[in-house]
Amino acid sequence: MPTSFTVVPVKDNSEKAKERIEEEDGNDNNELEENQDTAGDGVPKENSPFINNTDNDKSNSYDGTNMALFEEEMDSNPMVSSLLDKLANYTNLTQGAQEHEEADDDEGSKKKAVKSPQMGTFMGVYLPCLQNILGVILFLRLTWIVGTAGILESLAIVGLCCSCTMLTAISMSAIATNGVVPAGGSYYMISRSLGPEFGGAVGLCFYLGTTFAGSMYILGTIEILLTYIVPKAAIFVAEKKEDEGEALLNNMRVYGTCCLTLMSVVVFVGVKYVNKLALVFLACVILSILAIYAGVIKTIFEPPDFPVCMLGNRTLQNHNFDKCLKEDTIGNLTTTTQLYKLFCNGPNATCNEYFLNNNVTQIQGIPGLISGVISENMWSEYGPLGMLVENKKLSSVGGSDPTQDIYLPYVVNDIASFFTLLVGIYFPSVTGIMAGSNRSGDLRDAQKSIPVGTILAIFTTSIIYFTCVVLFGACIEGVLLRDKFGDSVKGNLVIGTLSWPSPWVIVIGSFFSCCGAGLQSLTGAPRLLQAIARDGIVPFLQVFGHGKANGEPTWALLLTGAICEIGILIASLDAVAPILSMFFLMCYLFVNLACALQTLLRTPNWRPRFKYYHWALSFLGMSLCLALMFISSWYYAIVAMVIAGCIYKYIEYRGAEKEWGDGIRGLSLNAARFALIRLEEAPPHTKNWRPQCLVLLNLDSDQAVKHPRLLSFTSQLKAGKGLTIVGNVLEGTFLTKDAEAKKAEQNIKSSMTAEKTKGFCHVVVSSNLRDGVSHLIQSAGLGGMKHNTVLMAWPGTWKQSNDTQSWKNFIETIRETTSAHQALLVAKNVDSFPTNQERLGEGTIDVWWVVHDGGLLMLLPFLLRQHKVWRKCKMRIFTVAQMDDNSIQMKKDLQTFLYHLRLNAEVEVVEMHDNDISAFTYEKTLVMEQRSQMLKQMQLSKTEREREAQLIHDRNTASHSMNDKSETLPDRVHMTWTKDKLFTERNRNRECNSNVAMRDLFNMKPNQSNVRRMHTAIKLNEVVVNKSQGAHLVLLNMPGPPKNRGGDENYMEFLEVLLEGLNRVLLVRGGGREVITIYS
Repeated sequence: MPTSFTVVPVKDNSEKAKERIEEEDGNDNNELEENQDTAGDGVPKENSPFINNTDNDKSNSYDGTNMALFEEEMDSNPMVSSLLDKLANYTNLTQGAQEHEEADDDEGSKKKAVKSPQMGTFMGVYLPCLQNILGVILFLRLTWIVGTAGILESLAIVGLCCSCTMLTAISMSAIATNGVVPAGGSYYMISRSLGPEFGGAVGLCFYLGTTFAGSMYILGTIEILLTYIVPKAAIFVAEKKEDEGEALLNNMRVYGTCCLTLMSVVVFVGVKYVNKLALVFLACVILSILAIYAGVIKTIFEPPDFPVCMLGNRTLQNHNFDKCLKEDTIGNLTTTTQLYKLFCNGPNATCNEYFLNNNVTQIQGIPGLISGVISENMWSEYGPLGMLVENKKLSSVGGSDPTQDIYLPYVVNDIASFFTLLVGIYFPSVTGIMAGSNRSGDLRDAQKSIPVGTILAIFTTSIIYFTCVVLFGACIEGVLLRDKFGDSVKGNLVIGTLSWPSPWVIVIGSFFSCCGAGLQSLTGAPRLLQAIARDGIVPFLQVFGHGKANGEPTWALLLTGAICEIGILIASLDAVAPILSMFFLMCYLFVNLACALQTLLRTPNWRPRFKYYHWALSFLGMSLCLALMFISSWYYAIVAMVIAGCIYKYIEYRGAEKEWGDGIRGLSLNAARFALIRLEEAPPHTKNWRPQCLVLLNLDSDQAVKHPRLLSFTSQLKAGKGLTIVGNVLEGTFLTKDAEAKKAEQNIKSSMTAEKTKGFCHVVVSSNLRDGVSHLIQSAGLGGMKHNTVLMAWPGTWKQSNDTQSWKNFIETIRETTSAHQALLVAKNVDSFPTNQERLGEGTIDVWWVVHDGGLLMLLPFLLRQHKVWRKCKMRIFTVAQMDDNSIQMKKDLQTFLYHLRLNAEVEVVEMHDNDISAFTYEKTLVMEQRSQMLKQMQLSKTEREREAQLIHDRNTASHSMNDKSETLPDRVHMTWTKDKLFTERNRNRECNSNVAMRDLFNMKPNQSNVRRMHTAIKLNEVVVNKSQGAHLVLLNMPGPPKNRGGDENYMEFLEVLLEGLNRVLLVRGGGREVITIYS
């Protein structure tokens, strides 16, 4: 039902408004249709669905009357109708990345409209995961693992690995359903959950794992080709049995390199064909598995005939003989067989002793499901390299020579076997669980499909692996299971002997399966590297973010091929499998860590649609991944962690500027909150006291830092420890000075980076500098992390400046730090202080300990000498003795005190005698007081002039306002004072007052209290200059300001006299507490 609005225009004479109102009244019934394209008033809707996004059509203004109250905010805050329209038509492929990251403008303009995703759970997640999980290990190594580890330990291996992937899938489902996962898959999930450092490290590890997986699949392809399909295609042929292993590795290297080159060309030329063939490769895998189950069922009724020839209890390689006999009778003639010739060099030659002592027998390699062989295959048969594959049930008579057995046609272990090795070899067979999340952009409902499809795929493949372990152990003879390459059954694939209708079903199926998996790895790995490179978190990888015009990652493909070639050159599938296991396990570990952190931190954005997760499951999965890494290969695990750690530190060192709202930042915030609450419980002990500095910086008119050496000195004093807050005050109001405050903060941060000062920046905008500094001293810091020391520069131009407010602010700052019980450090001539790059040579840091301030004067030189700039400087401590002090005893006591403080310093006691106050002191005091009085009179005169000017301005303003109202007001105002009369009168009074003041100025006598203070400053300055003029730094007690504010300008003069003739000086004023102790 349409809603009618009555619009009453008020004081609107524009014709445009009238026409618009009439148009709206006449088109009430079409209002809803028009709203599809406009906002109801002829103005197009907001183009940007996000707040503060004003990039699109900033010229559009809101001219409507229904929402006129909000019309001034329409540029930054869109209408809800527009926002919902945009979000309703939202596609989840790449827009999610643009929402909260820096999208490339160039690429954004080239992006085409994305087709609406149509893939469901079965085709989009379940089948891709199935294809990636089932593969080369199932066909080439699972039978050997079952025969070597036994059924029970094989079930344990499968259970461990499948549990690991199931727990990881649960964590991954929670992360994948917590918002949109664009291109990048697992890398995107980890980096956005754990931050750019972890994301880059784990993303590169996942990339290396995917690349080495390509190597493993190519090696599996070549092994099937050369061992089971065309053995005669081998280039390197071993003349001796002991050279067969090396010849096989060389063949793998040559053919593997050729296969890698061919696959890389296929990926480069047409990725779309690889994706289209994926279903064909998957069909090969499924048909092969069905052939295995069919063959198992057939063994119940009719086991296949694959005899295994045994000599004694040893298994023989059945390549070079047809009959498992020593002698064969043809008619009436008895002749030696080919087997006999393998162990004997001729009819009359000496034969192998073990061959003569033992009989040759044949056993069925596939006795069948109901044969009872399962009981024999229940336990493990581990052994070293070269161990003979034997059947313990058969009798055996000794007499063999182990040194000669390697040259005879026995089936032996090609590698040393043990439980942890088998875990590393088997684990790649359960990887591939990320295939569904990588396709999230193609799914109709990714939030639903990813958890269901992934978990169902893992459940299905786990059942397949568990049943295969049991069925292999129940159907196949143990010696055949341990025969890795099927040498005892004429070079047939062991799992192929079990399949129905023919072993070739498995051979061809596994061949195409490995080819497809290799192509998929070479397709996925470069795109993963491209996603990492385009994120810009690893600078040296940015070149790999470029590609062909259609976006194909050409450079990333070249690097992937080069790394893949390393795996090819290793040439052994059993050696490559543990390497990629490490990288995949590390990736899964961090997926679990990300889920656990997000769950425990309870971040507001953590709202996954998948509800069947728990932080305990994620921690269990993480622990299992870590355990499997070290179980598989502890040295590979350490190498993988070192690689990930180096990448992490590199990204951290180069400064990852990305902010993705990651969980590590949330963890840091929680840890900081916990630590701050603990710090708040009690003040720090004297042993833990260190200067937590508030550095008060001055900026020039361009908002640049005036004294950057103050930051250098701070970093030298702190050496990166403790708290540093760099503060500045801008005069004005925050509404008008907001941009200047941001610029000032940016400049200060740049200076802090240049001077290597680690800390925080705090810029305050206040109505006046005095209040701003006060606010900083009171409120800077948080909780227990508050400053206890204020560091500032000496106002060197206070005498030359016409503005007295600068030195008054300086003195008020001293009073406020004293009132706040904070220490104060004032650096004079700070621009001459050393930079962080300088190295001071042999010299001294002189401490003048006049009054006790809690030990801060002792502590500061010690802290400075920890830095490399001041490391070669020696520490000297001077103290002042009066007439009635025992200077010798004072020196001994001070040396003892320093010994207990564990400080190395030279000690000197300076005696200051009570001399008469000199005429120079009187004269300097008199000049100081005369100057002070003159400044007061000048300030008073200036104030009077300003007051007179204001009075004239007010009278003129009143006169003009009277004239403006003369038409309505008949009364007139008569001015009895004119400007000339006013100035004449004021000048006469000022001249009289000035003459009187000048007479008083030259007749005044110095104040005795000021004379004594000046005497102290002059005498102490003489002593300090005499002893410490050549020191690299002089630390001196800072006398407090007078309680009577009338003597502030005299106080500045006293300090100036005290510091005269010294280059680098640090005035120190304690905070009223002990900061150093002799106790441990």
